[in-house]
Amino acid sequence: MDSEQRRKRKRLPIRPSSPYCSLWPLVLCFCCFVFFVFDGFSIRSAAFRPVLIPSPLSFLSLSPTNSLQDSTPRFRQFKIEDRVVFPDHVLLLVSRIGTSTSSSSHTHRSSSSSTSSVRRSSSLLRLHQDGGLHCVYHHILNYSDNVGGKRSQISVPVLSVDNYDDSRSIVRCPTPPANYSTAVNLKKKVQDRNDDDRYFSQTDRSVHSWETLVYAAALDRNSAVVFVKGLNLRPDRASDPRQFSCHFGLGDLDKGSRLFAFTSRAVTAAQEVIRCSLPLTIRKNPDKARGIRVTIGVASHSNVHGNHRAALGGGDGSKAATPLAPLPSVAKIFDFNDSHGKKKRRVNNKNNNNRKKKHELCLCTMVWNQASTLREWIVYHAWLGVERWFIYDNNSDDNIKEVIDELKKGNYNVSRHAWPWIKTQEAGFSHCVLKAREACEWIGFMDVDEFFYFPFPTPHHRSMGYPGQHSLRSLVQRFSSSKVIGEIRTACHSFGPSGLSTPPSQGVTVGYTCRLQSPERHKSIIRPNALDETLLNVVHHFRLRAGYRYLNLPQSTAVINHYKYQVWEAFRTKFFRRVATYVADWQENQNEGSKDRVPGLGTEAIEPPNWPLQFCEVWDTGLRDFVMTNLADPISGLLPWESSLV
Repeated sequence: MDSEQRRKRKRLPIRPSSPYCSLWPLVLCFCCFVFFVFDGFSIRSAAFRPVLIPSPLSFLSLSPTNSLQDSTPRFRQFKIEDRVVFPDHVLLLVSRIGTSTSSSSHTHRSSSSSTSSVRRSSSLLRLHQDGGLHCVYHHILNYSDNVGGKRSQISVPVLSVDNYDDSRSIVRCPTPPANYSTAVNLKKKVQDRNDDDRYFSQTDRSVHSWETLVYAAALDRNSAVVFVKGLNLRPDRASDPRQFSCHFGLGDLDKGSRLFAFTSRAVTAAQEVIRCSLPLTIRKNPDKARGIRVTIGVASHSNVHGNHRAALGGGDGSKAATPLAPLPSVAKIFDFNDSHGKKKRRVNNKNNNNRKKKHELCLCTMVWNQASTLREWIVYHAWLGVERWFIYDNNSDDNIKEVIDELKKGNYNVSRHAWPWIKTQEAGFSHCVLKAREACEWIGFMDVDEFFYFPFPTPHHRSMGYPGQHSLRSLVQRFSSSKVIGEIRTACHSFGPSGLSTPPSQGVTVGYTCRLQSPERHKSIIRPNALDETLLNVVHHFRLRAGYRYLNLPQSTAVINHYKYQVWEAFRTKFFRRVATYVADWQENQNEGSKDRVPGLGTEAIEPPNWPLQFCEVWDTGLRDFVMTNLADPISGLLPWESSLV
């Protein structure tokens, strides 16, 4: 071959060695299409907000290395793990990078988890209080992730910041405007003009709908209790657990360890609570369950909101069909009874049930913007002998944190627990049982406008020592040794505005003195170890294990004064939202005429005529006189909740 032929051959194009190489333009187009569908696409209007459902294992991923990178700088101290869209805001679960709660370092971190979570929340809270923490919304039509690309975006200050669990904080953002994505980001607003705004790192941009979500989980001895929204299980009854499966994730992806996934069976199912057996790997070493993700799979014949359809029979005995992919989840498992790594796990449940608890009597409640009554409720019941309070705060934006801090300084044992999940009161009370069980022999479940009251005793009841200081604790102590009493029920009297037009300055117990004649419903004090493993409750009472029964207290012994219908200024706040899962909101035209509604009150917050004098059939000054006699300062006449507790 001469030199001229060699030169011509060099100029010929090199043919591909494989026919598949010619497909690369199609592959590139396909990737762009997938990117557009699963990342760039979001809402087209304010009314339509599609939710990105992760793949069966993507809910286990916690690594920021899996995130879709932005061209903007990042405030890498924190990362956004999850987003949940609620009717009136977007909730972001935020953690500090490098401090995820994994099994591999559980022992080292457990002793300082409380301190680290407080520091994490304080850091975000300072940014929020200084106006330096903003929610960032990207316009859908101009959404781009290309390096150097520009986005049409807006930013507004966050609504609130709160501590949530040992590894995460809560940040609430306003609902995005029309044509802006619900994949909200956060940024630290830097005042120095020479520095850029700092954006938070993101695990991914998935957005979960509150309509269908696994939202909380807790380790309960040899099982995990999982809380799920959207199953539509019937109230006040257990369902067939065979239609559900439980899925666990193990591993710390932030440290590059391998991810493992396990599946187990559901043991019980009721309302929003699924109890799961622990996989053998976790059962042998329960500490490994701490901080891992968990979700629920639903059989194909079941009905859930959103992307899962068909009717859920619930308890019909039919076998479960093939499970669907696991539901979206933001739930991580935590062990309330080993939060500081100092207690040895008690494997003998019988001995655990019989041991002496730290507190004889505790109270649990769920609140929204009721700081004005909280101090009175706690101080009064402390006088009756309550030792410990669990306050589940359902998105309050009043000064409830300051009130609780003040109570703590006054040596009241009060803890506040952020519970952002709306209309989940029953599930929240089941959650509270798990949180309080190891410390409390008895737990009462009441609202902060409900006050336990012992009428002046008749000669028949005088031997019981009522009324008097610590009288409520003395009452439950009498049944602590009982082998059959698992719940004490007390009737409620509903009080009206009592002729008032403004909130009473000395508190509800003194100001409201007129009520309906007949009692409405009841509230309960329960023994946690006597509860059915479903943790089934309907707010007013719980389901008990076989062998236990409830006791109805005679009204001559004790009642609960329920200051249900207060002055209109206070009552109209109830139109915002009701906390119970199976009770319609005031704005909804449902169940009219039932005890869940107010006679003569429509679906709008409009004050009815003559409201101050309604619900007044019997003048009852018993609790007012009791409070003024026993709790008022003999010199000033002031009640404890009228003065500072510091």
